[in-house]
Amino acid sequence: MLKVEGLSAGYGGGTVLEDVSLTVGEGEFVALVGSNNAGKTTLVNALTGIVPVRSGTKHWCGEDVTRSSTRDLVRRGVVQVPEGHQLFPEMTVAENLMVGGALSGRTERKEATDRVLGLFPRLSERTRQAAGTLSGGEQQMLAIACGLMAGPRLLILDEPSLGLAPKIVQTVFAALAELHRQGLAILVIEQNLKISLAHAERGYVLERGRVVFDADSESLARDDRVTAAYLGIS
Repeated sequence: MLKVEGLSAGYGGGTVLEDVSLTVGEGEFVALVGSNNAGKTTLVNALTGIVPVRSGTKHWCGEDVTRSSTRDLVRRGVVQVPEGHQLFPEMTVAENLMVGGALSGRTERKEATDRVLGLFPRLSERTRQAAGTLSGGEQQMLAIACGLMAGPRLLILDEPSLGLAPKIVQTVFAALAELHRQGLAILVIEQNLKISLAHAERGYVLERGRVVFDADSESLARDDRVTAAYLGIS
């Protein structure tokens, strides 16, 4: 579905990503791991059109989308769940979900709402509660639910475990595993090497803006070089 070749991107005069290539197949669960300042969030934003690509290409289902806008990519089914939740804190859970499904019709929004509340029962008990009053774990669940409201074919998540207690991280990744079983393609960008590789089929390791390893998750989890790259050791 997604094929990225030789992608470079950055901010101002600086280059953050250089010659990054990766793929995500239909219904595949892929992890990209790396330490702080490896360029993970820049990559997420470059994939979803928020940061412009300086060189290289992005193809979605065989079509060149290198210069496509974020809105166009969402309409095609590429949806990002950003780091740090990025919710509307004064709006209720239900209202945030409606914003997530803004590009869908009324019937589609109702069906999507039922699905995401079934996936995250804790949210179904809090639909009238302001998003800003939820716990950190509940806010992460709501952020994922809002992404699902857009009807993605590929869900890209930036650091979904960040700042969460281990038990909540397990809950979040269990939900992602269920979505994967239902056929949704998932790309998780994470620092948490252990849990992301435990759930993904394949993985990439990003170090200083470059992909330094890629293999099936089991091989990466056993490779001492991956730990070195993940920790930023030269």
